[in-house]
Amino acid sequence: MTLRVMLLATGGALDGADAVFGGEGGVGGREEVAVRGVAGRVARAGTTYTGPSKRCRETADVLGRTAAVEDALGDWDMGRWRGRTLADVAAGEPDAVAAWLGDPAAVPHGGESLLALCERVGGWLDGLAHAGRVLAVAEPAVVRAAVVHALRLPPPVFWRLDVRPLAVTELSGRSGRWNLRLGA
Repeated sequence: MTLRVMLLATGGALDGADAVFGGEGGVGGREEVAVRGVAGRVARAGTTYTGPSKRCRETADVLGRTAAVEDALGDWDMGRWRGRTLADVAAGEPDAVAAWLGDPAAVPHGGESLLALCERVGGWLDGLAHAGRVLAVAEPAVVRAAVVHALRLPPPVFWRLDVRPLAVTELSGRSGRWNLRLGA
């Protein structure tokens, strides 16, 4: 039996503001209206999971979904960079940012490496044992890591994937063999 996993990127930060590492904002106003607009695209999902962040949980709530909070879908742990913008970190720690962007095993921020993120998210994805349709509401970095794992891409490809707010990324298959559906 085939498993279909719809990964919905969180609905926060639609205002174009400079994103911060590990931002904990919620979904309100304009974002809430936009989330309601994607409800039809994810209506067929059976089981719903959500990352533990406020933004993930509120996105699922606005969709009217009862969701199980899944720690493996948590945002990328950025350690001491949490709450800061990339521009701010790059201005103060240019060598650390270069190491982080150039080495998937680097953790200059003291948090989680890109490799560890991909392994954590991939472990969750491969652990889904049931058939049917699953919705996972997650931060964009988690969606990118899932695609890297599912397609067995080299980890640096992560940096070349752009996941917009409320994008739905669809994977189908099972552990060890996943397909990516584009253009839905």
